[in-house]
Amino acid sequence: MRKICGWVAAITLVAALGLSAENRPTAKGPNEDGTKPALVKIAGEGMLDSHAFQYLTELSDDVGARVTGSPQAQKAIDWGLAKMKAIGLENVHAEKWQLWRGWTRGIAQAEILSPIRRPLHIDAMGWTGSTPAGGAEGDVVAVNLFDLDGEMKSMSRFTGKVPLIVMRGEPNKSFIQLFAQLGDFLRAAGKAGAIAVIGGQGGGKSAGMNLTHTGILGFDADFVVPVVSMTAEDQGQLERYLVRGLVPRVHFNVQNTFTNGPVESANVVGEIRGRENPEQVLVVGGHLDSWDLSEGSTDNGMGSSCTLGAADAIVRSGMKPRRTIRFVLFTGEEQGIDGSFAYVKQHQAEMANHLGSLILDNGQGPVKSFQLGGRDDLVEVFRPFALALADIREVKVDDKVEDGTDTLPFSMAGLPGINMDQDSPEYQNTHHSAADALEAVKPDVLAQDATLMALAAYWIADRPERFATRWSAEKTARMLISQHEDAMLKAFGLWPKAFAEIEKKDATSN
Repeated sequence: MRKICGWVAAITLVAALGLSAENRPTAKGPNEDGTKPALVKIAGEGMLDSHAFQYLTELSDDVGARVTGSPQAQKAIDWGLAKMKAIGLENVHAEKWQLWRGWTRGIAQAEILSPIRRPLHIDAMGWTGSTPAGGAEGDVVAVNLFDLDGEMKSMSRFTGKVPLIVMRGEPNKSFIQLFAQLGDFLRAAGKAGAIAVIGGQGGGKSAGMNLTHTGILGFDADFVVPVVSMTAEDQGQLERYLVRGLVPRVHFNVQNTFTNGPVESANVVGEIRGRENPEQVLVVGGHLDSWDLSEGSTDNGMGSSCTLGAADAIVRSGMKPRRTIRFVLFTGEEQGIDGSFAYVKQHQAEMANHLGSLILDNGQGPVKSFQLGGRDDLVEVFRPFALALADIREVKVDDKVEDGTDTLPFSMAGLPGINMDQDSPEYQNTHHSAADALEAVKPDVLAQDATLMALAAYWIADRPERFATRWSAEKTARMLISQHEDAMLKAFGLWPKAFAEIEKKDATSN
């Protein structure tokens, strides 16, 4: 899932986030803390005998697309359980949770009828509705994303029409506010009787040649009106007609299916139990679910196969960490990070004993940095480990919060949600598209990423000093505000009541 970032001004409270020097974890790398011999063994297994690409090939070709709540997703869950057991992980099990509603893609057909006649290339966005059976025809009308307040004053003009979301002029709100308001427009368009909305890319155009990009339009968001992604080439033609004063007429036939109620899903869990402090847990993972225009190899077959590859390398090395490494293949990430939110809720009583999470979910490229999920107190602690990786590749460290994947619930819980950021320029093409196939992944890059995940996981879990302790709600809320994350969380109703009360208290005291 990529990736929504709030761009709003916020109060910076850096001093309130810091730890005194004597309370900070010790900054020692593998050469000083005694972990290097184990890491060398793990690196050898990971780089010289990686099974990660084998796992990705099976997931891509034998399981295939796996939309959360679908039979294909259950097949992926069963596959993940079998792989974890075969690797030799302990306590392998599925942790069930419920998705608010299931959805199945049907057909998506479109044709321009005038000024010329030819097929148009579209795909439905996830959790959006259908046209009447057999489709309907209507005129295309432009809707300016940058002025939705004005556009929504007269929704009746969209009855029997096909709104096309465009970006004209200057935005009158932040990106995240516009994205949230687009959901309001889509709900209103459904009530007004719009045939469909061309707006899957939120006013932009699809990346890549003749590609569409599906996805969900919010957190746990569904819409009655069919919303489609259209290829950049076809959308560009429609936009040029409108600029010239011509009104394109189109026929759309989109058929999707919703379930009548919640559907079951599950996270796949397996462990390497700690030899000294098994109650202390580091979560390592990626999301198992994908979209369904292709195989889901880069999003997030990469993360799933890295997780399994990392687990396999550690197990085969024979090394046992001091603390438990819990490998989790999350589901529901694409619908709103639902599986990882469910994990944090289900393990709430254990969160104080968690060390954080380590997640990979940014395409097919090599890891370029570790983003520590807002934990500025851990940057200098982590840097000696990152420097020890120099013979593999240069990897940087910062305290950025990644809010578009399974790191976020852990950061919100006061723990370091560590994102393994990647250098993936090709991801803009494969992201949620028909190009998201095994051919987009290089086996050597995948092996390296899985090895780096294994090394980071083992180092965090095995270093003599505990890597991280959970921050309080007060410190966490202030960190999220300083990182400009509050706007996104508020726009989508994810800002906890406790954080709102802390924010109000701070505003009053200031």
